[in-house]
Amino acid sequence: MKLYFAPGACSLAPHIVLEELELPHTLEQVDLKSKKTQSGEDYSTVNAKGYVPALALDDGNVLTEGCVISQYLAELHPNKQLFPLSGLARYQLQSLMVYIATEIHKTIGPMFNPHQEAKSRAASEATMNKRLGWISEQLGNREFIFGEHFTIADAYLFTVLNWMNIVKVDLNQWENLTHYQQRIGTRPSVLRALKTEGLI
Repeated sequence: MKLYFAPGACSLAPHIVLEELELPHTLEQVDLKSKKTQSGEDYSTVNAKGYVPALALDDGNVLTEGCVISQYLAELHPNKQLFPLSGLARYQLQSLMVYIATEIHKTIGPMFNPHQEAKSRAASEATMNKRLGWISEQLGNREFIFGEHFTIADAYLFTVLNWMNIVKVDLNQWENLTHYQQRIGTRPSVLRALKTEGLI
């Protein structure tokens, strides 16, 4: 398997999952502006959507969308319990992944724009604070965001929380989220992924 990624982007989440599962894989860095990979490949021929991640499988198929890639990887090793195989818990975790994707990930997108208008910025911050407040309530005093084990939701949530410092959202408003981010950041799989991507 080959994961196409950009350092620190949302592709970090499936990268962490790959490391957590200790699955053999290679990495190919993508320049999202030129749409060229580190080896000179035209990334648009891999993923016509133009963004990361993409996972090239050994049989020639390509998966896109981080939530789907993470779920696919987790199901390769169900004994690791990164994603429930059946029952209500499966759909609850899918619901959480969709929430992170649509309500946090997508909300933060415009905030990366340094030229975002002040009124728009204030609206984005207000929405983000509400979204993170809900996440903080769900986490409570638990170690992980879903259940008793590290799951694909932790890999994804850790990734998007990493962006808060970049867009200047003060995560310290939610003490449990700050501690959560620090705690997840010490996992060996997370440290390996961060180091490989040149983030630490």
